[in-house]
Amino acid sequence: MTGTYEDITYEVEGPAAIITINRPERYNAFRGRTVEELIKAFRAAWADRQVQAVILTGAGEKAFCTGGDVKQRAETGDYGPTESGMFEIGYLHKLIRDIPKPVIAAVNGVAVGGGHVLHVLCDVSIASETARFGQAGPKVGSFDAGFGTAYLARVVGEKKAREIWFWCRIYDAAEAERMGLVNAVVPPGELLKTAKAWAEEVAEKSPTAIRFCKQSFNADTDHQAGLSNLAMSALDLFTASPEGLEGANAFAEKRTPDFNRHVNWH
Repeated sequence: MTGTYEDITYEVEGPAAIITINRPERYNAFRGRTVEELIKAFRAAWADRQVQAVILTGAGEKAFCTGGDVKQRAETGDYGPTESGMFEIGYLHKLIRDIPKPVIAAVNGVAVGGGHVLHVLCDVSIASETARFGQAGPKVGSFDAGFGTAYLARVVGEKKAREIWFWCRIYDAAEAERMGLVNAVVPPGELLKTAKAWAEEVAEKSPTAIRFCKQSFNADTDHQAGLSNLAMSALDLFTASPEGLEGANAFAEKRTPDFNRHVNWH
């Protein structure tokens, strides 16, 4: 079942809803429409009594998701038109946490920037051996000062989270597993099969018990939603600033950005 989706695909197989970001030509980077369709798909999975777990993955073998479409941002100054008129990435983050069913990230390739944040917010992450992980915001004039930083620190610890964000390094799947960033690493051909097996296994458990467990886990970090709202407001202003625009323009022009000439330290 694909519905009216353009940027994603949505299908239900057994107890699992499989949501696939389907923009491989842009390394599965998301624009406004992509986010809107992901929200629609997660809400459909929430409402479907057959669905006991959600699998989030990316099309192709190269990328899970590379975050916001920086090329789109450089071309139009935003992430493109949406039905609502809003870019609702913050709402998507909360929806992944709030849906009372386990969300399994099947990380099939590169998960960087906003794509890395998406997999971090999923309840568990299963990675292909070819997957790569990291943050890129400070390299392209962007950041996530909400769940993407604060919750990441809960997952891998303060020191590692600061390293990930400040240095923007890329980590392979084995290192991601060692730091607790992913739950399991499997051969590329086994990724979706493994994710479906995890979905089938959790579907044997009490849905109400799982719901309460997820809400209990979330309660410890729900205050970070306030940070997320603040961060999204700040990001709206920052991306329109000379420093923020320098990151997007440099990325589009394939050159090294010169951020310092735009910084006012006072």
